[in-house]
Amino acid sequence: MTTATARRTKDELLGKVIAGRYRLETRLGEGGMGVVYRARHVLIERIVALKLIRPDLRGETHLRAWMLREARAANRVDHAHIVEIHDVGETEEGELYLVMELLVGSALSAEIAKGPMPITRAVDIIEQMCAALSRAHDLGVIHRDLKSDNIMLTVRGGRRDFVKILDFGLAALARDPRLAPKGAVFGTPEYMSPEQARGDDATASSDLYALGILFYEMVTGQLPFRSGDRETLLEMQRSAPSPRPRALRTDLQPAAEAIILRLLEKDPRRRFRDGHHLQEELKAFQRSLPSTPWDMQQQSDAPMAPPPPPPAQTPSVVEWGTRSANFARMIARAYPTGGAPPEVEQAGAKVWELAARAARLEGELASLSRKGDAIERRGRALRAEIGRKVEELAHEESRALRAATEERERCIKVKAVQTEGEQRLRSAAEQSSNAERAGAANISQLRPIYEELGAARATVEAMRTVVDEHEGRAQERETVARNLRTQIDELKAQLQRYGDALETDLSAGRDRIAKRVGEALGYEKAFAEASAILIQHLKGRPECRDLLQEFVRNDSTVVNEPPPGGEGRRSLPNPI
Repeated sequence: MTTATARRTKDELLGKVIAGRYRLETRLGEGGMGVVYRARHVLIERIVALKLIRPDLRGETHLRAWMLREARAANRVDHAHIVEIHDVGETEEGELYLVMELLVGSALSAEIAKGPMPITRAVDIIEQMCAALSRAHDLGVIHRDLKSDNIMLTVRGGRRDFVKILDFGLAALARDPRLAPKGAVFGTPEYMSPEQARGDDATASSDLYALGILFYEMVTGQLPFRSGDRETLLEMQRSAPSPRPRALRTDLQPAAEAIILRLLEKDPRRRFRDGHHLQEELKAFQRSLPSTPWDMQQQSDAPMAPPPPPPAQTPSVVEWGTRSANFARMIARAYPTGGAPPEVEQAGAKVWELAARAARLEGELASLSRKGDAIERRGRALRAEIGRKVEELAHEESRALRAATEERERCIKVKAVQTEGEQRLRSAAEQSSNAERAGAANISQLRPIYEELGAARATVEAMRTVVDEHEGRAQERETVARNLRTQIDELKAQLQRYGDALETDLSAGRDRIAKRVGEALGYEKAFAEASAILIQHLKGRPECRDLLQEFVRNDSTVVNEPPPGGEGRRSLPNPI
């Protein structure tokens, strides 16, 4: 999109109300699939970020589907460290929109650009990201495109570096590959896992690989793999050995380097089993670090509080009534004995009528909005509760599976000893048979043979017992894991059912609100037109000057006298 086109788009869309609920106030930026605006909910004064799909991509159905999935994936997870999604839908013009919480902070990429981070800061950021991704993976959601640009560091409750993961636009719900053709390479090459670089489907382990890239980047200030050529970079991700971060930062703790290198293993099976496994290691490492917060160590300035939301430009219905009363006073002053022109009398009556209608509509919309908010809160509470339960069970499952794997690995080692004992046993048995066939009568000749035979047989029997014990414990842990997985699947199905039901209720309420807000916007236009008639007619009346001056100070509907060669302004935001 050219600069000129962007300006035209900005000029056209600012002030527009999307889906009857969100008035666009400021253009914030543009991403791969959409333009992001700061917007205000016209009913509940909520300040949000609203993403509109790029106009040139409206016909790209697969990208539109991805954008819908961004909302569904993030909402399904509902984690404190994942950006909140308030609404998603399609306008009457066929524009897809996504409404998110508005974040104030800086991108992780901007912080990395300042140089290597203190290790305490880097591990804190990674641990928060790991917590969010663990919940997402537990619910079958994979990000697929983690990078420093879509990690926001905000201030929350006085805490610095409160992580928010953005842009699940390339997220893929597990077992539903319809939107991503097999073999397609999606994502950012600098953070792409080897399996993604080969065109394979991304997995939870792919997100862990991206965490390894981010951890490396935070502690060293640079990416582990760099190239100006995309194909060269992809080949490095597929096959180049991971550089050791301590080669760039000698004061880095060996434990931190071990975590990074394990995350960057080319074989997914050699990485951490899952996010829960990684989080345990991160927390153990954090406990070994100094307890003084990194910002205290750096003697940095106190965190800056987020700026207050911009003042509302939308007058309330009460103000409409006040304006109507002022218009009536001005008409009475201008025409104390009556006889006002018909268009003035009609406009005066119109603003009173519209103010009354708007007041009634405001009450109805407020009721609908409260019901929608209650449904949304109930849905969030439900998703959070089920998410926490799933997370707890998945953590137990992770431990059980790791314990089972450890037992299987011990079993393999014991079987190796058992195999060696069986070879000794066969050899001793063969020697014994040969000695007996040769008629060896000297006990001194037979004793060592039988002793070796007995020792080999005892070793084999002992190893068989140990193998059985390890296999039994492994099977026991695997049974525990299967039972936990059954509980997890039941909770996920419950979450899906409840989520669908709540979304149906929300959609119905949004449709009712959108219809009624459409009426409100009609009232707004009519009120602006009637106000313009009255002000244009009364502005030359000296007896109305004081009321008009008050109007100019407090009333955004005033049509100002245009300066020489200039144009007047007229602005009447949504009354509701």
